[in-house]
Amino acid sequence: MLTGKHALVTGGGTGIGLAIAQALAAQGAQVTITGRRAAQLEAAASDHIHPLVMDVQDETAVTEGIAAAVAARGPVQICVPNAGIAEGRALLKTDMAFWRNMMATNLDGAFLTIRESLRSMSDTDWGRVIAISSIAGVKGLKGAPAYTATKHALLGLIRALAADYATKPYTFNALCPAYVDTDIVESNVTSIMKRTGMSEDEARNLMVGVNPHGRLIAPAEVAEAALWLCGPHSGSVNGQAIQIAGGEV
Repeated sequence: MLTGKHALVTGGGTGIGLAIAQALAAQGAQVTITGRRAAQLEAAASDHIHPLVMDVQDETAVTEGIAAAVAARGPVQICVPNAGIAEGRALLKTDMAFWRNMMATNLDGAFLTIRESLRSMSDTDWGRVIAISSIAGVKGLKGAPAYTATKHALLGLIRALAADYATKPYTFNALCPAYVDTDIVESNVTSIMKRTGMSEDEARNLMVGVNPHGRLIAPAEVAEAALWLCGPHSGSVNGQAIQIAGGEV
């Protein structure tokens, strides 16, 4: 389905990003995966998946990295800004360093990735931007105001771009998963235990309990949604926040 297409997935070495990269590659796309850790990216590499060390907080790194990927594999026609930080902290314990780091990765990083990908996508007759937001993009996530703010802002960016490019052959959508079974959940378990004194099981159940269907979401479930947005009959789906949240309403 995607043979001849070049996809770019930030944070593509693990978790949701890797699942999306593998799903796109299985449909024939050449996929550039980016991240800060070369070893993880190299471990994920294959004939169709190409590693690129790139820090989305660094404008020069994003500009030069995406330009190099375009030179190697052609225009980016599927852009998946996925790299992000998921960490909760009460507002009165949130200092500027924590706030700025969250914004620089989750929002600035997505903005830079989309902007630079559009430079080449705009010369083609088809394109998809699929931002990985969160259920926190459509509701307030208790205990995580900074994270929630970034994910709400990301949806605003996607909706504005959908309006700007409404008559063009490109769509802009966001996937909004609830708690997904990734390494981020493991790090959050540790963080919750440290902050609250909960046991490991109690901390994990706290997150699982947010998902109405009572289980963590598999990365492949998010990847399949991304794949559908690249399918042949998805062109009228634009500017949407698609919840993958086990029935969250």
